[in-house]
Amino acid sequence: MDGFTVTNANKFLQTGSMSDAKSLKIEQPSISGISGKNDSVVGANFADTLKTAIDKVNDLQKASDKGMQDLATGRTDNVADVMIAAEKADIALRVMVQVRNKVIDAYNEIMKMQV
Repeated sequence: MDGFTVTNANKFLQTGSMSDAKSLKIEQPSISGISGKNDSVVGANFADTLKTAIDKVNDLQKASDKGMQDLATGRTDNVADVMIAAEKADIALRVMVQVRNKVIDAYNEIMKMQV
């Protein structure tokens, strides 16, 4: 793997898992209501793909918040799982922000083009 690129990030968000060159398996926690399989159609437009990715990042954030709340109220004592969920949500949000920045940069470049 050449790094965590936009293509790899999209694959991670769609499938929930990815392997790098050193065979390190990265898996996304299963969230009820979201299947781990690729539900998108081949001809899905960019807006639908982006909305799906945003929804998945939002679901990761909600799962992380629920885990934090459960830990704070004493419903769970598994600190490791809560921290892992929080880090996964943080990484997904950072990737989404970078995708947003790339889209804005691409838009600005298109606007600079002369017709």
